[in-house]
Amino acid sequence: MTKLYTKGGDTGRTSICGGERVEKTDLRVSACGDTDELNCHIGLLLALMPQGPDHELLSLTQRHLFLMGTRMPASAASATERVGDADLERLEQAIDRLQQQTPPPDTFILPGGCQAAAQSHICRAVCRRAERTVVELSHKYDIEPLILRYLNRLSDYFFILAMNLNFITETPEKKLYISCK
Repeated sequence: MTKLYTKGGDTGRTSICGGERVEKTDLRVSACGDTDELNCHIGLLLALMPQGPDHELLSLTQRHLFLMGTRMPASAASATERVGDADLERLEQAIDRLQQQTPPPDTFILPGGCQAAAQSHICRAVCRRAERTVVELSHKYDIEPLILRYLNRLSDYFFILAMNLNFITETPEKKLYISCK
């Protein structure tokens, strides 16, 4: 039996795609870690959601996030499977579909509602953090522009998904009325 632990990271270094050893604080590791954390939160969201087109889309999104993680480090030239324009378009179509099914917000929406909606808001916040990390990474390394666009759109998807989940479960939104003038 191959052991799960290698002890290779005991000194604060790890291997990234392509085999390069780097500090665990390396921005490439942080970007992959943030997308991995988002992937874990999506797994919980899937456990809380009913079956349907969004369940299927989120399962596919988990695969996309993993693939993006293999494309972020500069040494990932060997990763051949990648997220494409059609995947981004599928995400945009889902946003459009949910917007048509959900009343638009009339004010700021606070995270919460039913369990699945609350988890979708957590996914949105973690996705925004992952996006910020990847933007920072793109200042040092060549990052595929589609990755940034996908993460940006994905956070929009989680917002409208949360609103839709509250709407279909007849759970009132937590609203905040403030002026931003």
